[in-house]
Amino acid sequence: MKVILLEDVKALGKKGQIVNVSDGYARNMILPKKLGVEATPKNLNDLKLQKANAEKVAQENLEAAQAFAKDLETKEIILTLKVGEGGRTFGSVSSKEISEAAKTQLGLDIDKKKLQLPNPIRNLGVTQVPVKLHPKVTGSLKVWIKEA
Repeated sequence: MKVILLEDVKALGKKGQIVNVSDGYARNMILPKKLGVEATPKNLNDLKLQKANAEKVAQENLEAAQAFAKDLETKEIILTLKVGEGGRTFGSVSSKEISEAAKTQLGLDIDKKKLQLPNPIRNLGVTQVPVKLHPKVTGSLKVWIKEA
């Protein structure tokens, strides 16, 4: 019997796949536990429509992320750090502070986990901070660190 999986089933397949299983396994395991449905022409057509809708939504998300990344390139954030003798800074700027500054200065809600800052910023000047907006799109935000 051919079955369309509604959830990932270990050793059988992933959600949305059409798999061939024995009639007993389908009737006693897959169908009662709602792990899949029988692959009728109607169900196959529904699956095709769901995949098309999911592709469309994924494409829209990608385009939105690309537009946001392009817009983000023009934005800058200004933060201040206390500086001691010899130009040494006290403290550093973390991704959390950059995220909060983006919200207050630019009105952008950027999750601190999306900021790909390997180490906190400890020096004055301009730093380009990469922002992971989508698995395929990474933008860049300009952060100015000035003396307080």
